[in-house]
Amino acid sequence: DLKKVPGNIPPDIAKLDLSNNKIRQLRAKEFEDVSELKILNLNSNGIAYIDPAAFSGLNNLEELDLSNNSLQNFEYGVLEDLYFLKILWLRENPWRCDYNIHYLFYWLKHHYNVHYNGLECKMPEEYKGWSVGKYVRSYYEECPKDKLPIYPETFDLDKDDEEWERHKEQTVQTVKKHGVIVTVIG
Repeated sequence: DLKKVPGNIPPDIAKLDLSNNKIRQLRAKEFEDVSELKILNLNSNGIAYIDPAAFSGLNNLEELDLSNNSLQNFEYGVLEDLYFLKILWLRENPWRCDYNIHYLFYWLKHHYNVHYNGLECKMPEEYKGWSVGKYVRSYYEECPKDKLPIYPETFDLDKDDEEWERHKEQTVQTVKKHGVIVTVIG
């Protein structure tokens, strides 16, 4: 029934299991005195918030279990001190797929040696069941094709220069009107 991380953890501990408690948030520097820690289990606590400096000092951590909590995203910086992390358990959290999830996704993408699981959108409803990676990629995709103005892909060879110039002017006006720059290649 712990409600916070205890302060009397031996400094040379290598594995710490704090699962199945009532720790709802991780404050800054919660683990700074246990720098030898290699495995940290925080499964099933109802953690909803992790301070960006919560894992500060855990330079040797190799495995972190945050599954079955109430996490919706990570603030920028939460994972920055975890240089040697190899396994990150993330399943059974209500991940919210909005711009705030991007930090976690990109951190994992740039730390390709970290094995993780359970990064699936739970909210909002339109993304429920999507992988976070699919959501992030869709965030940066071009406008859906059915929303773009229609431009012919090729022009007949018999069109004269005047018609071509008129088409170009219409295209430029449409672009300015909608504030979109379209570059056609090929």
